[in-house]
Amino acid sequence: MELANINRVYFIGVGGIGMSALARYFVKRGCMVCGYDKTQTHLTKLLEEEGILISYNDEVGTIPADFSEKKEDTLIVFTPAIPSHSNILNFFRDKGFELKKRSQVLGIISEGMYCVAVAGTHGKTTTSSMIAHILTDTGFGCTAFLGGITSNYNSNVLYGKNNVVVVEADEYDRSFLTLHPDVAVITSMDADHLDIYGDASHLEESFHLFASQLKENGKLFIKQGLPIDGITYSATYKADLQAKHMRVEDGNFVFDFEDGYSTIKDIQLAMPGRHNVENVTAAIGVALSLGIHPKSVKKAVASFKGVKRRFETIVKTEDHIYIDDYAHHPEELRACFDAVRQLHPDKKLTVIFQPHLFTRTRDFADDFANVLGTADEIVLLEIYPARELPIEGIDAKFLLDKINNSNKQICGKDSIIDLIKNKNPELILTVGAGDIDTLVIPLKNILTNA
Repeated sequence: MELANINRVYFIGVGGIGMSALARYFVKRGCMVCGYDKTQTHLTKLLEEEGILISYNDEVGTIPADFSEKKEDTLIVFTPAIPSHSNILNFFRDKGFELKKRSQVLGIISEGMYCVAVAGTHGKTTTSSMIAHILTDTGFGCTAFLGGITSNYNSNVLYGKNNVVVVEADEYDRSFLTLHPDVAVITSMDADHLDIYGDASHLEESFHLFASQLKENGKLFIKQGLPIDGITYSATYKADLQAKHMRVEDGNFVFDFEDGYSTIKDIQLAMPGRHNVENVTAAIGVALSLGIHPKSVKKAVASFKGVKRRFETIVKTEDHIYIDDYAHHPEELRACFDAVRQLHPDKKLTVIFQPHLFTRTRDFADDFANVLGTADEIVLLEIYPARELPIEGIDAKFLLDKINNSNKQICGKDSIIDLIKNKNPELILTVGAGDIDTLVIPLKNILTNA
């Protein structure tokens, strides 16, 4: 399907962060854009305000008449999170419409463009957002499809006037194999999505396949220690690109960058944590490879405000600090906790965690328990199922029993506000990839009015 021939687009699962970026892109192109999602959210409300007609009922009768018959200029995009028995999904399949996954559409859009693709089991949203910001802030420019809402632009899509596109390459169900990048970054390859891959070796194999799709003379940036050949980067070990002399000054992380050719001193990054210093080291390497001047890169990094729900400080007063993060894998939790401790070493840490997926909770229960046990106080919400059906014996209590910490409990979402009001914690962290974000504003209100 040629991009220029697409005039109508229907999104099944339009409220997803990646799907919504594509929806906004096609609206910008002047296409008629409609969609379905299970529930109304803050993001779907914004999409409706931007002119996208959205239905919240999985009924064929809600599909606009313009999409009732197959037409050559009509594209149907669906997310793998949509159940196979969806009425709307099966209507379009039965009618013979061309259905594409989000990743396939990214492949169509990026074909013929200079593509910068960022992959990794974690770190890809922040790193791709950093790259997109540096390219935009320096005037180099890019179009970008991101897996989070950037705070600088309050959006998950950027529109550039040049031929460069930055995309987040998703490893889930091997989606990133639709891309053929000119520049690629692999941030991590920790075991995840074992419901799809079965074991870590098959996940690793998919990353090797992704790396092999790099265009001729392309550049591949790899976090030091990963089992793939490329330009290595690190904030800890010797690598081709290195962040050195890392320290905390006035709440910012400050470091020097060296790549054997350029040295950039005293780079300031507002996003805390060694892992984010590492992410921006990769982003700086990409920007320099595109010929952007080191001074411009340093200025752009200092102005990067981060990504919503990626170590986002919600409340910071004399009495309370509240941070919200998307972490939903043990290694992400570990990096997040480390960043909190580096910034606030003397404060008691209360963590509210919502496990994401029954299979992930089952597969990594011991790792989750080890990390969560390092908090001063742990509150677990029930598992957010997302696309999965329950698994017998796998629930919040299953995880709680494994945590070696006496200061732990399970709490329902409807009771968490009263719990926090009574505890009045000085340092609170909410983490998870489900709907825990719906607690952010209520918790903010409680803590700011305490």
